[in-house]
Amino acid sequence: MTAPETECDVVVVGSGVAGLTAALAAAEAGARVAVVERAPRHDAGGNTRHTEAFLRMKSLDEVSDDFEERLLGDFTGYPDPSLMVESLRAPASWSAPLKSLSTASPEVVGELAESAGPTLRWIATHGVRFESLPTPFLTTSTTRLMPVGGGLALVEALTAAAEAAGVTFSYETTARSLVQDADGTVTGVRAASGGTVRELRGRVVLACGGYEGNAELMARYHGRSGRHTRPVARGGHYNKGDGLLMGLAVGAATAGDFSLFHAEPVDPRSGVAEAAVFSFPYGILVNKEGCRFTDEAPGPVDAWYERVARRIHAQTDGIAYAVFDARSADVPGLAAAVRSDQPAITAATLEELAAKLEIPARALADTIAEYNKACPGGEFRPLATDGLATDGLAPPKSNWARPIDAAPYHAYPIIASNVFTFGGLKTNERAEVLDLDGNPIPGLYAAGELTGMYYTNYTGSTSVLRGAVFGRIAGGLAATASSVRS
Repeated sequence: MTAPETECDVVVVGSGVAGLTAALAAAEAGARVAVVERAPRHDAGGNTRHTEAFLRMKSLDEVSDDFEERLLGDFTGYPDPSLMVESLRAPASWSAPLKSLSTASPEVVGELAESAGPTLRWIATHGVRFESLPTPFLTTSTTRLMPVGGGLALVEALTAAAEAAGVTFSYETTARSLVQDADGTVTGVRAASGGTVRELRGRVVLACGGYEGNAELMARYHGRSGRHTRPVARGGHYNKGDGLLMGLAVGAATAGDFSLFHAEPVDPRSGVAEAAVFSFPYGILVNKEGCRFTDEAPGPVDAWYERVARRIHAQTDGIAYAVFDARSADVPGLAAAVRSDQPAITAATLEELAAKLEIPARALADTIAEYNKACPGGEFRPLATDGLATDGLAPPKSNWARPIDAAPYHAYPIIASNVFTFGGLKTNERAEVLDLDGNPIPGLYAAGELTGMYYTNYTGSTSVLRGAVFGRIAGGLAATASSVRS
């Protein structure tokens, strides 16, 4: 059944931080705004609703000292040197291959860094407070702020502000396809709800997350190992890749690494959001064969947990076990580094622990004996990278290497959860979606996890920030373009 068209100036798909900032910015610019959201109201907000929303800032006005360096230093492969030379010229002279190239964009990163502070100040005017609060990372490599009340506070405050500004929300409504006119300009969205399909006419901001909640797309881009992961929080189950598919259908270019996702080490037994186990650097990690397979502690946990989680994902059935002994009790705040609501698996002996973990007892005993022999002794400093490294062990353990020989023993199972997918639509610093020739698709904007920014490694505590910044930019520009059109 098809319902009549709804005339708007701006249609926003998704109501996480990117969608809400887009809707609010557009409404404040005087536009008529409609938001389409797949989830019911009580679940709306995507991943933002469930995250603590860490922000890579050293103050409310300044990004971290390493902000641009980390984002632009992300390895993106081996681009054609002739294109890189061409990139030194004015962007107006760039060729189509360069404009649509899937690499980290200095213009996008620069805009993110410049607009981060003003965006947070703007959000603060709508009732959100930002502070430096404790994190689950016992060792850190950067500075962070976060909204008091986490991502849920962002969702609630921005939703209330958007409603007060006249934005209309359609929950349990799924965007199906984009509407274009004869010259290719995007003029609206077809959306379905309760068996009824309707068209919402206006400029479109896609802000509906990645595809971590879509098993077919996970298999398409990540192969069979895609079934070994799951969304890190309930909000991710609503992220079906609708925005990506709609963008590709109208000829959008892509960015970000489609073979990777932001991985977080979580306890698979737990159903709570972000049931992370960040304590693993103080023990050892073994796979289902009872063998170590990675350096558990190459540096501060906040900088390395993703890469370690990826190595866990590569093991048999995508699972590993963090094994500790009684000595771990002397690590200050260790309990705060475990977000699972499930208890540790405990045992009086290693043989008993192996039985409970269903891994070979002899292999586990041999692994730990070899590891213990390589532990050097020396001062153990748990809250700083102490250089207490194994000697002659492969793979090594670079910090916090102490023998595991003091009963009782305990362990946590760990898998790599999918916080969000890296591959997405390519956008410019104006949040305009680019086509395969690198030109903006008229009438189409995108922000948040749907857009491709990350390649080899996630630059921690930047995702919510990029959603907020480019959501606000997208909404404001879409509103201005709509008013000019009308």
